[in-house]
Amino acid sequence: MYRILKEKVMESLYAVLPITCIVLLLSILLVPIEVGTMAMFFTGAAMLIFGMGMFQLGADTAMSTIGEGIGGQLAKAKNFKLMAFVALVMGILITIAEPDLQVLSNQVPAIPNATIIWTVAVGVGIFLAIAVLRIAFKFNLSKMLIILYSALLILSFFIPDEFLAVAFDSGGVTTGPITVPFIMALGVGISSMRIDKYASSDSFGLVSLASVGPILAVLILGCFYNTKEAAYSAVEMFSVSTMRDVALTFTKEIPHFLKEVSISLLPIILMSLGFQLLTHKYNKRQILRISFGFLYTYIGLVLFLCGVNVGFAPVGTILGRSLAATSQKWILVPIGMLIGYFIVKAEPAIQILNHQVQTITNGKISESSMNGALSIGVAVSVGMAMLRVLTGVPIQYIIIPGYIIAMVLSRLVPPIFVGIAFDSGGVASGPMTSTFLLPLCIGVCESLGGNIMTDAFGVVALVALTPLIAIQLMGLIYKIKLEKAKKNVTSVSDIPVDGDEIIEIWED
Repeated sequence: MYRILKEKVMESLYAVLPITCIVLLLSILLVPIEVGTMAMFFTGAAMLIFGMGMFQLGADTAMSTIGEGIGGQLAKAKNFKLMAFVALVMGILITIAEPDLQVLSNQVPAIPNATIIWTVAVGVGIFLAIAVLRIAFKFNLSKMLIILYSALLILSFFIPDEFLAVAFDSGGVTTGPITVPFIMALGVGISSMRIDKYASSDSFGLVSLASVGPILAVLILGCFYNTKEAAYSAVEMFSVSTMRDVALTFTKEIPHFLKEVSISLLPIILMSLGFQLLTHKYNKRQILRISFGFLYTYIGLVLFLCGVNVGFAPVGTILGRSLAATSQKWILVPIGMLIGYFIVKAEPAIQILNHQVQTITNGKISESSMNGALSIGVAVSVGMAMLRVLTGVPIQYIIIPGYIIAMVLSRLVPPIFVGIAFDSGGVASGPMTSTFLLPLCIGVCESLGGNIMTDAFGVVALVALTPLIAIQLMGLIYKIKLEKAKKNVTSVSDIPVDGDEIIEIWED
């Protein structure tokens, strides 16, 4: 296990190193940052690297294993009511535990934290149950998403502007490092019991449907609250001058994250324990391995969240304020795109998704192909978010055309790409987005004197949008190449039987 951990940590290092170098170059060339603040940033980066490595190892050995086990057991039972009920309960418990949701709820004082958290959790639970039933009854994912997103876009016209961006952001923050491994593994477990040719395609899509629930729930909630008074709580700036101050600051903050992650993981651990007591699915060796997996997950998440929140978020706000204060404000757009391109690689849940995609497709859709498409998509997202902050363009002008394009593409590409694309949208908007990109936009908006609730919020929603288009464009390219290959075959046996059969399309 030590060898695997070393590999995961090295993968994390390569993912985090580019964004660290970008911030360092910006602090040298454009916006000088105090040495103490940069020391906090680099310490946070080191914690992020080790934390993400340990989290990925823990997710592989614990949460993914339990999720697949529960999904497989539910599929064997063939009790649709039981499937829906278990998915509903799991969705609610896991969402309440999601750290990103706690961050978002603190930024909307017009609504009590408990109200927005429970609203989002129930939304996820209901739509996770719907997603499970979709797999069981073989409903078409593309048609479901078109109907649901059409309803969201229509409803968005009746929601106060100050609340709209927050509502769409809620769909992204609920699919974070706690939720994604469990939900994706659940889909794999349920679909594994099917032997038809669409089983692999239908293993994706749970995250995408689970992301619809909170958006719809929060949009409805927004009709009953006055959000004019909603305001963003500025990121706390830690004052440090020596390395001793840096160490004391992180030491002081770690207990908070120890408690937060304990609360986050406890429902999943109790659920896993109950599942084992009822089914006796795992032997002692497997139980020991899963237990160590949860331990790695716990330590990894504590390090990751502490590093990101304490080291990364303040620097994001400082960079935003300083860059917006320069005479060349438009440089924020290309800088934002550059940061967005690399920051998606540092999202822990993205690595889980990419690994899952490569496994399900037997390596035909590689992790590098997924990373490339997602990086381009998120780069465009952050560029548009910066453009919105600078110009005050309403988020509807981007969200509505974007989802229309995504829904049209969903009718043109092979079904497996639809599930992967919409799952990618939810997964891309993780803790790095909410704790670095959002503070970056907040800092810009504060410096320019804009409306934070309407102009800065929405970056999470945009990050969740563009991967839908990028991944489906990858699927469209695959489809075109497949059709060309069919025309060039020399015999009938050379023709692929089904359009869902995935081939490596990125190697020429």
